[in-house]
Amino acid sequence: MEFPQQQKPAGDGKIVYPPGVKEITDKISNDEVVKRLKMVVKTYMDMDQDSEEEKQQYLGLALHLASEFFLRNPNKDVRLLVACCLADIFRIYAPEAPYTSHDKLKDIFLFITRQLKGLEDTKSPQFNRYFYLLENLAWVKSYNICFELEDCNEIFIQLFKTLFSVINNSHNQKVQMHMMDLMSSIIMEGDGVTQELLDTILINLIPAHKNLNKQAYDLAKTLLKRTVQTIETCIANFFNQVLVMGKSSVSDLSEHVFDLIQELFAIDPLLLTSVMPQLEFKLKSNDGEERLAVVRLLAKLFGAKDSELATQNRPLWQCFLGRFNDIHVPVRLECVKFASHCLMNHPDLAKDLTEYLKVRSHDPEEAIRHDVIVTIINAGKKDLNLVNDQLLGFVRERTLDKRWRVRKEAMMGLAQLYKKYCLHHEAGKESALKISWIKDKLLHIYYQNSIDDKLLVEKIFAQYMVPHSLDTEEKMKCLYYLYACLDTNAVKALNEMWKCQNMLRGLVRELLDLHKLPVSEANNTAMFGKLMTIAKNLPDAGKAQDFMKKFNQVLGEDEKLRVQLETLISPTCSCKQAELCVREITRKLTFPKQPTNPFLEMVKFLLERIAPVHIDSEAISALVKLLNKSIEGTADDDEEGVTPDTAIRSGLELLKVLSFTHPTAFHSAETYESLLQCLKMEDDKVAEAAIQIFRNTGQKIETELQQIRSTLIPILHQKAKRGTPHQAKQAVHCIHAIFNNKEVQLAQIFEPLSRSLNADVPEQLITPLVSLGHISMLAPDQFASPMKSIVANFIVKDLLMNDRSIGNKNGKLWTTDEEVSPEVLAKVQAIKLLVRWLLGMKNNQSKSANSTLRLLSAMLVSEGDLTEQKKISKSDMSRLRLAAGGAIMKLAQEPCYHDIITPEQFQLCGLVINDECYQVRQIFAQKLHLALVKLLLPLEYLAVFALCAKDPVKERRAHARQEYIKQNPLHFLQWKIYFYIKECLWFMLEVLMTKNENNSHAFLRKMVENIKQTKDAQCPDDAKANEKLYIVCDVALFVIANKSTACHLESPKEPVLPTKFFLITNSLYISSPLSSSTQPKPPPVLAAVNKPLTVPGRRIFTKTTTSSDTASNASSNSNSQLSSSANNKNR
Repeated sequence: MEFPQQQKPAGDGKIVYPPGVKEITDKISNDEVVKRLKMVVKTYMDMDQDSEEEKQQYLGLALHLASEFFLRNPNKDVRLLVACCLADIFRIYAPEAPYTSHDKLKDIFLFITRQLKGLEDTKSPQFNRYFYLLENLAWVKSYNICFELEDCNEIFIQLFKTLFSVINNSHNQKVQMHMMDLMSSIIMEGDGVTQELLDTILINLIPAHKNLNKQAYDLAKTLLKRTVQTIETCIANFFNQVLVMGKSSVSDLSEHVFDLIQELFAIDPLLLTSVMPQLEFKLKSNDGEERLAVVRLLAKLFGAKDSELATQNRPLWQCFLGRFNDIHVPVRLECVKFASHCLMNHPDLAKDLTEYLKVRSHDPEEAIRHDVIVTIINAGKKDLNLVNDQLLGFVRERTLDKRWRVRKEAMMGLAQLYKKYCLHHEAGKESALKISWIKDKLLHIYYQNSIDDKLLVEKIFAQYMVPHSLDTEEKMKCLYYLYACLDTNAVKALNEMWKCQNMLRGLVRELLDLHKLPVSEANNTAMFGKLMTIAKNLPDAGKAQDFMKKFNQVLGEDEKLRVQLETLISPTCSCKQAELCVREITRKLTFPKQPTNPFLEMVKFLLERIAPVHIDSEAISALVKLLNKSIEGTADDDEEGVTPDTAIRSGLELLKVLSFTHPTAFHSAETYESLLQCLKMEDDKVAEAAIQIFRNTGQKIETELQQIRSTLIPILHQKAKRGTPHQAKQAVHCIHAIFNNKEVQLAQIFEPLSRSLNADVPEQLITPLVSLGHISMLAPDQFASPMKSIVANFIVKDLLMNDRSIGNKNGKLWTTDEEVSPEVLAKVQAIKLLVRWLLGMKNNQSKSANSTLRLLSAMLVSEGDLTEQKKISKSDMSRLRLAAGGAIMKLAQEPCYHDIITPEQFQLCGLVINDECYQVRQIFAQKLHLALVKLLLPLEYLAVFALCAKDPVKERRAHARQEYIKQNPLHFLQWKIYFYIKECLWFMLEVLMTKNENNSHAFLRKMVENIKQTKDAQCPDDAKANEKLYIVCDVALFVIANKSTACHLESPKEPVLPTKFFLITNSLYISSPLSSSTQPKPPPVLAAVNKPLTVPGRRIFTKTTTSSDTASNASSNSNSQLSSSANNKNR
């Protein structure tokens, strides 16, 4: 539209002033100008649009007020009054202003805009006039006149900048409202918003500006909300140019686009309706850093508390989730961090996130796996319902991560959840039940090899599972019910933890004892050994050794420190004393000038492991009281989620374990009185545990607690004679351990039991046989002679060599304990009695051991049917074979008996691991494993595990290979070669050839070559047997040579062969060609040794074939394979 021609004043152009106002010129003083202008302002304020006569009358004055004299006047008050007049003039003459010149209008509005800066000071005397000016402009929308100006944008930009700069927290709501009206009218009624004008608004959203002027941010926020429909297109155009077209030069805010998007989304998501698809495009950028920036932005948008973006824009959400699998590590890390806020603010999205977090929990990057755990745990700590079982399962998996940092975070996170929801019950029983598995899982980690894991489990137990800071009664209640709820493996782990801590206390006690001895070379050597053992129980063994040496030196120099440490490890040390001692020792070793003290940290690790922070006399007393309440039915057992029977049984088991590690804490009449009540209960397990506690802790009962002694003796006698087998065993051991007149007490049990033995009533034999066996083992000098006649006349002749009953012919190889016939149970105990009797004597002067070994071998040869009358069922025969094999293995643990076990008997014992009954194989392997781990058996018994190659169960083969072959390679082959079975040979060599540690391949080659220069010690003159041995050697050499390039190097050590199996000769064996198709295949080992003993050897192959069939079949099956490899080696 064209501006109308400038209006002319009435009359001859003379300026008409309001009544009483004299002419305003540059000739008068400023004060006078101000005085006269005030009257003019008053006149214009009183005028309205309908005053046509006045409008025409004062038109000249209106034009005069827009002259340079007023617009450039240096006086602030003059300019303000003129601006107020001009604002009223625009109001009065609206809609057409009296100023038609574009330049003049521009000058006027820029002048008015400059005056608006006065709004900044609300305490100014003139503030009301500035407010009036703003109000007038906003109400009339005077700035809309500028739309017709070509350079109106300059005016608007200046206005917006001015308003945003002057607003502050001293302005009231009216000021803000008028500013908003003024700016919003310009945006909503104009043809569009230029980029420069948009920048003046958006700049206030940038974090730096936002923090400087919060009111400007709020004003911009409100303005954008009000004008969203109009300004959204301009915003979309801006982001399109920057994000899609890459034109960063269009605005100075281009580098802040992601900050702006975040702020705009928080203000009103509608502002970004057209922008979101552009972000999806940027998420697929080839630039990793650009993807990272977009991911960071979207993480904030999706994770915002009230954001509905994920549901409103599913394509963008799915595209964002895809970045969890981004190739760029920082992008994946940012996604994982976002998940925590998302889970907490949007639980409904947990399902979408779960699968992606699952993949990231196995990410190759340690930091990402770590942050997955942090994400899940943080959400869980806020509200357990935010994390589902799958997410908690990811944390559970990471407790076994290969990296310590990840494992630690997972373990500590689970511990915190357990303490919050299970210990403090912050979310009720349902939540506690949801994560009840945590306690078991954390304790299972104690089975790991890493000492760091073990130490962390101990710390978690002391701080989160049973917090040591609780008072004694609360602490013991926590422990009492925790122990009752643990699974079997967790209980074993907890018991092992206490055992390790007790062992470490013992080592420190022995170290302190050495400090009391005179200085000597032997004493220093002993100290060094103790220090090295202690260091192995601390993290970072290398540094631990150095720090322990330093600690030992400090102990030698500081007697007070030694006294404190002795108090700490004293059996009588209370939990409160322990805390004081630890604090005092730590204080003595603290050096204030050192910011970090790794030496002190290592000592703290040691003190934490040896300090009795849970168990003392007061704690045991509290546990016993809880047990009594459970027995009386007054405890909170059901409320804690356990039955009274479970609470009683587990409570006794807990006390039994603690009786091993803290026996002194039990010594009180009150405790023993409660245990006596347990002995009288019908529950066999409870009574057994109570007896064992007396056995472990009752050394002072006879001298200090006579009343307890007089009550205990008859109960122990009764249990030894008529209790369960386990009770009888514990009763005999208890009498032997705690009474001075044990010979008399044991005799009072032995004599009536020995006279009452009756094989016709086998169900009444089991307990007497157990008691007699343990008595003869504990007191051999007193009972060896009478036991000999019992063994000869009753055990062997009357019991073992007779089958009085006919077994169940159901064909089963194994039945439950309840289904085993009493006669067989009695025979099993009779075999154990023979072993205990011999173990007590520990000599073979009477040749009783030879006779027993022959008897046990005969039982194995006969498959358990010693009389061969076929009266015994197959399941009972399995029990007897297991008992016989276990008996030989038990005797082998005593050196005097191991020396007389023949190779044939050794082989018979070993072949039990190939028994046709799975349970026999399993139980025998477990017994063998336990004996080997404890170093009770000679190393040659490791050879037995080579026969696991014949086991049909894959898991058992894998276990044998991992546990024994891999850990004991150099001791293994010497004896396993003797079992010349090709499956066993490959079973062993496959693992041994995976690594060439210490040039072991050359050692293996040399050992096999040495075996080829020997003869079979069992049958040195049997050419066939020796030839079979050499064939196996050829096969072994062939495999070694083909699997290793380093086997031909010099052997690191000359192998030593056992003479029991290999007879050293001077002749050198030269293998002959084996291509003949008539070359016989070697039969199973026992067939080569003694034909009648082949039955156990073939048991795993078939139940029907004879020994000769077995040999024949084996020959035809493998002749060609062996001959080919042997011939290759001969060449």
